[in-house]
Amino acid sequence: MSSTDKIETLPVTVLIATKNEACNIRECLESVAWAQQVILVDSQSIDGTIEIAVDHGAEVHQFYYEGGWPKKRNWALENLTINNPWVLILDADERVSDELQWEIRDAIQRDDFDGYYIKWKFIFLGRWMKHSWSHGWMLRLFRQGLGGYEDLGMRTEGGWDAEVHENVVVEGNCGRLKTPLLHETRQDLEYWIRKQNEFSTWNAKRRKQQLKTPMPPLRNLLSRDPGLKRRWLKAFFIRLPGKPIWMFLYLYVVKAGFLDGRVGFIFCVMRAIHEFNISAKLYEDKVMHSAEQSSS
Repeated sequence: MSSTDKIETLPVTVLIATKNEACNIRECLESVAWAQQVILVDSQSIDGTIEIAVDHGAEVHQFYYEGGWPKKRNWALENLTINNPWVLILDADERVSDELQWEIRDAIQRDDFDGYYIKWKFIFLGRWMKHSWSHGWMLRLFRQGLGGYEDLGMRTEGGWDAEVHENVVVEGNCGRLKTPLLHETRQDLEYWIRKQNEFSTWNAKRRKQQLKTPMPPLRNLLSRDPGLKRRWLKAFFIRLPGKPIWMFLYLYVVKAGFLDGRVGFIFCVMRAIHEFNISAKLYEDKVMHSAEQSSS
């Protein structure tokens, strides 16, 4: 569907960060054909991503990362012309269902919220990880000018020019949408494993920072703000011994990941391996640091 075919469009600007996402971007764009403006912030894609985006009526802006802050999405929020009062942040492997579109339509007409949290419906190897991975609340929809990504001090870790686990922070009251985003990449498992390895490098460096800071106050655990609650749980988890085992038991047993069948088992094992890789890279950093001190 091209931009000229849109009917009953909504005053929403969709912002999508891309780099070589030709296998995903078409479905993503088709799912937001109702938005009055769609912006791709691209990192010099060479696989046809740009051509697909232009064919679907999206604006394409190139981002050249030279280190530091802001990164890709925050740069777009600060520097590009956003024509609408609401912004929706998407990844290329995410889609907005008709049900979520209608919920967004109602949400942006309210005046008591300035942002909305949305959950994922995560598809892995063609199966919904209904139990294994009900991803936490992400602030993705917000009033233009009131939201931006937090700066965690992470710059070139993993070689990314885009925000990874940084969260959107909104100045104002935030609600929750009931309908989840559909998250399903068309990349193969080899690509997924490679990206998880890169994520573990980022997480190890981020975790090293986090372990130097004190635990957040316990009251955050009881907060109605999903961001505060998630940060407390994360701070608690990273201090536990045996994190890979706990991760597997939590996802596969406590959250009943076994009900997701063989794919659920594969996913839970891979999440445990991801935790193991983070811990191993932290240990490597500690050993290397000790060796440097001994030689100096």
